[in-house]
Amino acid sequence: MAQTDAVKKDKRRRRRLRLLLFATLFFSTVILMIVCVIMGIRLHTVKGELRDTLALLQDRTAVTDQAENAAQRTAEDAEASLYTVSGVEEYEKAGVAAEDAGEEAADEQVRKVYLTFDDGPSSNTGRILDILADYDVKATFFVVGREEEEYRALYNRIVDEGHTLAMHSYSHRYSEIYQSVESYSADLSRLQEFLYDTTGVWCRYCRFPGGSSNTVSRVDMHELIAYLDDQDMSYFDWNISSGDAVSTYISPSDIIRNCTAKLQDYDEAIILLHDAAEKDSTVEALPGLIEAIEAMGDTKILPITEDTERIHHISNE
Repeated sequence: MAQTDAVKKDKRRRRRLRLLLFATLFFSTVILMIVCVIMGIRLHTVKGELRDTLALLQDRTAVTDQAENAAQRTAEDAEASLYTVSGVEEYEKAGVAAEDAGEEAADEQVRKVYLTFDDGPSSNTGRILDILADYDVKATFFVVGREEEEYRALYNRIVDEGHTLAMHSYSHRYSEIYQSVESYSADLSRLQEFLYDTTGVWCRYCRFPGGSSNTVSRVDMHELIAYLDDQDMSYFDWNISSGDAVSTYISPSDIIRNCTAKLQDYDEAIILLHDAAEKDSTVEALPGLIEAIEAMGDTKILPITEDTERIHHISNE
């Protein structure tokens, strides 16, 4: 009887242990499932927050890009506005004594015309050089700093084909180069050394972005001119503008008309043109412009040299 009671107690003890083990496993499983559900919900929430954050960043990036693009367009339009007045009109506004337009050149005197291209090299430089080669004409390129290999080849081609390589600015960022004499000199020196390393030419001729009569410089332009004089450099403005700097479309025929309408008023005419990717109409106008100039009597197209008359919009005084 005692053994039977002991067996029964042992069975009950084992049953309780099994129940306890089962309960432990059951509640452990339930707790684990609850934890997984909570973590899943949290993960879903985090993903949503991440998507919202990314969307906000994209929106802010888009706004920033739009602002930068707008600022760039504003800067380009401001720069273009600097070129909308012809050279002779700029002379009159600046009070510069230009040659009397009514004075007839002597019959034996040759009118000298200088085709000058600002802002290159670009994807259009090769086309411009091809046209100049076809007509056996030499021009002057006031270039900026572009270190990509395809542009390095264009700098060398300009030199190898007998054109004048001159300096515009390295960065062409008005807000930077016109902060002070030091910022301008640093930018120009960087371009001068880069061109020398690329082509072997130590450039001495330059053109201020916007011309010496620009209205955006924070430093007195006379100080920058004095700096160039100290460095034995010469700067050239222009007395005829092609009008191709405007941001809106200008036709090739209008460019030719702008360049030739007052050409006979000058014994030496420096024509402002632009070498840029978006200036296709300038490239298209070039053959007709060369032909129109060459059709004039006693007229030659030349590159800028030491003998070229310095055309300045403002006095060096």
